[in-house]
Amino acid sequence: MPEWYGPYGGSYVPETLVPALKELELVWKSARRDPEFRSRFQDLARDWGGRPTPLYFAERLTREVGGAEIYLKREDLVHGGAHKLNNALGQGLLALRLGKRRLIAETGAGQHGVATAMIGAKLGLSTEVYMGAADMERQKPNVLRMRLLGATVRPVTQGQQTLKEAINEALRDWIANVQDTHYLLGSAVGPHPFPSLVADFQSVIGRELRRQSRARWGRDPDLVLACVGGGSNAIGTFHPLLRGPARLVGVEARGSGEPSGWGAASLVRGSVGVLHGMRTYLLQDEEGQILPTQSVSAGLDYAGVGPEHAWLKDSGRVEYTSATDREALEAFHRLARTEGILPALEPSHALAVALQRATTLPRDQHVVVTLSGRGDKDLAEVERFGPPR
Repeated sequence: MPEWYGPYGGSYVPETLVPALKELELVWKSARRDPEFRSRFQDLARDWGGRPTPLYFAERLTREVGGAEIYLKREDLVHGGAHKLNNALGQGLLALRLGKRRLIAETGAGQHGVATAMIGAKLGLSTEVYMGAADMERQKPNVLRMRLLGATVRPVTQGQQTLKEAINEALRDWIANVQDTHYLLGSAVGPHPFPSLVADFQSVIGRELRRQSRARWGRDPDLVLACVGGGSNAIGTFHPLLRGPARLVGVEARGSGEPSGWGAASLVRGSVGVLHGMRTYLLQDEEGQILPTQSVSAGLDYAGVGPEHAWLKDSGRVEYTSATDREALEAFHRLARTEGILPALEPSHALAVALQRATTLPRDQHVVVTLSGRGDKDLAEVERFGPPR
């Protein structure tokens, strides 16, 4: 698996972590060839995790919007309520193979933390999750879920107290405890091999989507959209479709939408630099200092993006755009009232763009949105912003 995606990726880490990263890569490559590992992963994904997830035709929403048919890849129905379990399950099994009995993780929206806590409980591994204090306040239900599952949640009070700072603290912990600890990184970011490894485990989304699309209407979708923070659900959706005809769109968070603001749209508005062990697009100033980010969705509130997304942007194979807080909230309410589904605020960004694009397409085309998580965790934020305009 690649360490570099064009000029992006790499492994910018302290010397202490180099042996651990090399060991992880070797064990992962070995596990991918091991029928017993693959069988256990697939059995747990099915019987414990609830895969495959449905490809759902949003009939009332389609009728109300007009234009192309809108479908949802229902990752919100995975055990725990989000796509994050796909990767946590795979890395949890790798931790056993590595002989590591302690898991650490970072989390923003809390879904990766919940997934890590679940796999830690399932496999009998000690689990600690780093989470920004600001994110803990706006994602209280997931903090409670992690604790009920036996994980220790470590508040991070530095900086903006969001995902970037949580990753910083998790990396510091791993450097200090690398001998007995596996860092279960939650997105397709960080030093090699994490971006490739996470994409591998998350590609189950796109493989299922392709099979379901072909069974349903005999071909790939015409347009596929997924939200992008670090980019794990998007890269898992896009990977199996890259060589096909589908148009692929990643949607970042534009925050309040103020012209002077950055939101969290590093691909749309960022420049190239190094963060968290990788070279990629970042939101940074002229001196390379990371800029503050802002988004209603904690899971998209990150100043960087996975290096493969940076390469896909440059190559032109994937289009990257953004949606504002208000657009995401309006899409949230619209899906709730037409289909009886409460989406997480992260995929609500992708849904907002899908609704705009569907109106411009013929009725015989098919638009798919990866609904990467459910919205239970976001109800306090939705209430705080009030009803749609």
